[in-house]
Amino acid sequence: MRAEDIEQLVSLSRPAVHPSGTWAVVATSRPSLRANRNVGQLWRVSLTDGTRRRITGGVADRAPQLSADGEALLFLRADAKGKQQVWAMRAEGGEPVQATSLDGGVDAFAISPEGDRIACTGAVIEPGRYGSVEGLDAAHESPRLITRNRNLANGTGSLVGRRTHVFVAPMPDLDAEPFYERAPHPHDLPSTSDDLPRTAPAIQLSHGDFDHAAPVFSSDGRRVLCVTARHATRDDDLVNAVVEFDAHVPQGEPHTILSSRAGLSVDQVQPTPDGGFVLLAQRMGDSGRDFVARHTQLLVLEQPGAHPEEVTDESGADLGEGGSHATVVEDGVLVQERNRGRVRLLHVTGGGIKELIGGDLEVLGHGVGAGVTVATVATPTSAGEVAVLDDRGVTVVTDFGAGLQRTGIVEPVEHELPGRDGGSVHGWVWLPEGPGPHPVLLNIHGGPFAQYSIGVFDEAQVAVAAGYAVVQCNPRGSAGYGREHGLAIRQSMGTVDMHDVLDFLDGAIAAHPELDGQRLGVMGGSYGGYLTAWIIANDQRFTAAIVERGFLDPETFVGTSDIGWFFGGEYTGTDAEAVRAQSPMARVGDVRTPTLVVHSEEDWRCPPEQAQRYWAALKRQGVETALLLFPGENHELTRSGQPRHRVERFEHVLRWWAKHLPTAQNHGA
Repeated sequence: MRAEDIEQLVSLSRPAVHPSGTWAVVATSRPSLRANRNVGQLWRVSLTDGTRRRITGGVADRAPQLSADGEALLFLRADAKGKQQVWAMRAEGGEPVQATSLDGGVDAFAISPEGDRIACTGAVIEPGRYGSVEGLDAAHESPRLITRNRNLANGTGSLVGRRTHVFVAPMPDLDAEPFYERAPHPHDLPSTSDDLPRTAPAIQLSHGDFDHAAPVFSSDGRRVLCVTARHATRDDDLVNAVVEFDAHVPQGEPHTILSSRAGLSVDQVQPTPDGGFVLLAQRMGDSGRDFVARHTQLLVLEQPGAHPEEVTDESGADLGEGGSHATVVEDGVLVQERNRGRVRLLHVTGGGIKELIGGDLEVLGHGVGAGVTVATVATPTSAGEVAVLDDRGVTVVTDFGAGLQRTGIVEPVEHELPGRDGGSVHGWVWLPEGPGPHPVLLNIHGGPFAQYSIGVFDEAQVAVAAGYAVVQCNPRGSAGYGREHGLAIRQSMGTVDMHDVLDFLDGAIAAHPELDGQRLGVMGGSYGGYLTAWIIANDQRFTAAIVERGFLDPETFVGTSDIGWFFGGEYTGTDAEAVRAQSPMARVGDVRTPTLVVHSEEDWRCPPEQAQRYWAALKRQGVETALLLFPGENHELTRSGQPRHRVERFEHVLRWWAKHLPTAQNHGA
C-alpha cells in the first residue's frame, strides 16, 4: 500500500436496515485526493447476495436512517451554504428533499415513531460571531469573555457564544413539487430577497446557556429526550443528565429523566416499549471527573427518576469504542464491546450476555430487521463491509474493500509476549516481503485508554510496503483488557506502559529472526507521542523517532488544551514534583535521538505549543530535529484530515525513515 492508496480506505456507517430484513442502506466514506476531502454516498445493499447500488449522488452523504415503516430514508448532507442538514427521500428511490435549514447546521437527528417529525441538535450562534454576519470575519468580532473551563473544542475552536440546542422539524412532503429559486424581477428593490423558505420552520425546544446531544423520541413520539448538563458544577465535572422536552412546545422547560446527581456521563439513551430507558454511560466517581479507564456500561431505568441499574458490570464488558451504540430489541439489547483489539456484537438479556458477531473484526455499527441482525465491520483487509447474521450464521456479503486488497495488504502476525514483571503484552507484527534483516518501527497508539485493533491500519500498511517491519501492542493503560489494565498508569505515566512496549519489541525481535534489532525507529501520536518522547529520553537504542501531536508538557497543557482542565489532573496528578517526574518536556535534555516533530496548527487537543517548545528545546541542545506543521488541520489529521495533507505527511515520514533507516524500497533520492 502506497500513501496515495488511502483513497481505497472505504469505511461504512452504521447500517439502516429495512423492516423486511431484505436490504440495508449504508453510507460510504473515503479520502479523495481530487476533491481533497472525504467523499461518500448512500448505497442500498441486498442482505441475501450483497449486490449493491449507489442511491444518492452527494459529495459526502452520511448517517442514513429509515423510518419505522421503511418508507422514508433520511440522511445528512451539506446545503448550499455548506451547513450539514437533514435530507429525506423515498426509500425506494427518488430525488432527496431538504428537510431542515438550521443556521448552525445539524449534528445528529432521530425520526419520530410515526415518521412525521424529525428531532435534531444543532448549533445556535450568538449574533455577530463565527460568520453569522456576512462580511464580518473572525478578526473583527467582539472579544470573547472567557469564564468557564469548557471554552474550546478540537475541530471546532472557541465555544464562546455557541450552544447546541434541540429542534423538531416536520417530515417534508416527499412527493411535493421541487423548490424553485426566485428569479430577479426588473422592479425589484436592491434589498429584495426570496422570502419563500426552502423548508418548513423547525421548532427550537431547548433554550439557555446549555448544550444538548443525542436526541431521540419517546416511545409515543410526544417528547424528545436528550443528554445535557445543567447542574451548578457542570463546568468542573464530566457528568450530565437525561431530560425530555415536549415535542410541540417551543423553548419549553425540560423534565428530568435522570439527574446529574447519579454521577454518570451518559452517551446514549433509548426508550423501551414498557416505559423505561436503556443508557450507555460511564461512572465518574465522587469527584465527577474520575474518567480514567472507565468502562462504558449498559444501565436501565425502569421509569423517569428511577435509580439506574447496572446490566453490565464496570469491571467486565467495555461498550465504549468510538461509534458504539445500543439497540433495543424484543428480548434484550444489542451492544458493541471492545476486547483485545476486536469489537464484537453482544446480545444482552436478563439471563446474561451472548456473542452474536465476533472473530477477527471490529463491529462499526449494527441494526436489525425481520429475522436478521446486520453489522458493518472492519477486517484486517478492509475498512468496511456489511455482515449479516441469520439462521445460516454470520456472512460478510459485500466487497467494498476489493480496491484496497489490490494494493497488496499485508496481514499481521498476532502475539502474546512475556513482560518483565511476569505479565504478558498483546500485539501484532507486520512483516515485509523477503528474508530480512528488516529495520523495525515501533508504533504506539494514542488515548491512552484506546486500543490498536485488528482492522486494517494505513500507518502499518504504508510502512511495511516501504520495507519496514512494524511492531505495535496494547500496553497497560490501553482499553480492551479490563479496567485494572487501563488504570495501571494513572499518576504513573511512562512506567509500566514504557516497559510493556519495550518488552513487546524485544519479544517480537526474538520471535522473528528477520527483524533487525540494531536498526530501530519509534513513533506515536497524542499519548503515543508522549510515550515516544518519554522513551527516547530514557532509552538510547533507537536510530530515529517521530513525535506526533504529542502530550509533551502536562504543566502547560492546563489552560491551553480543550481537555486540559481535567485530563492531566487525573492522569499525572496535581503534585508539581510528581507531574514533572512524568513530563517528557522536563526530560528533553536527555534526548539524543534524531527526532521529527509533527503537529497541526489548529490542534486544540494537544496544542501546537507542546510541539513548538519541545522542538525548540531539541534544536537548542543540538539534537537533529525538524518541525513539520500542518496549516488548517486539527488533532485528527491522520484520520480525517485533508487527503493531500495525509499523503504529504506520509511522504515526510518516509523521507525521515529513508534518511535514518534506509531500505531497498525507501532509500531516498
